[in-house]
Amino acid sequence: MKRQLLVAGLMCAVLTLSVVADEKHDHQPKVHTNVGFEKMKTLVGTWVAADDKGQPTEQVVSVIKLTAGGSALQETLFPGEPQEMVSIYTPEGSSVVMTHYCMLGNQPQMKAKSDALGNSLNFEFVGGGNLDPQKDMHMHSAVLKFVDADHFEVDGTGWENGKPSKEMCNGMKLVRKK
Repeated sequence: MKRQLLVAGLMCAVLTLSVVADEKHDHQPKVHTNVGFEKMKTLVGTWVAADDKGQPTEQVVSVIKLTAGGSALQETLFPGEPQEMVSIYTPEGSSVVMTHYCMLGNQPQMKAKSDALGNSLNFEFVGGGNLDPQKDMHMHSAVLKFVDADHFEVDGTGWENGKPSKEMCNGMKLVRKK
């Protein structure tokens, strides 16, 4: 009987200590400064195509939202259209990593560092799912240029048979929807 009481007492002490220790545990996400990702967070919102004069049109091209406790950006391209696609951006060290869930059924992954001034991100292919980069068409690179708080541009390059094939998202000029 004494042994059972001793074991029960020890178990209570261990449980109490673990609860007290857990209350002091910081459940906040770790914050790491990533210049490129912080700049990308300024793009949260709805973006429309610009016309030839740089004026906004009614065509919604991109909807960007912060998700996963602020640790990821989700971009929906051409929302509600047959060619709708999603890209997820996350910080990785000083780089920004993007996985693009393409209408072609593949998932190219690209990695970028911001330029010294933080005005652009140059994404380069680093791998992907459901594609053979030596033969399958996929998005292989993209340059995202931050023009100002209400404008950004995207120039992308497609890849097929192991070489550049056609421009994808080339010359896209986007304006923040007001």
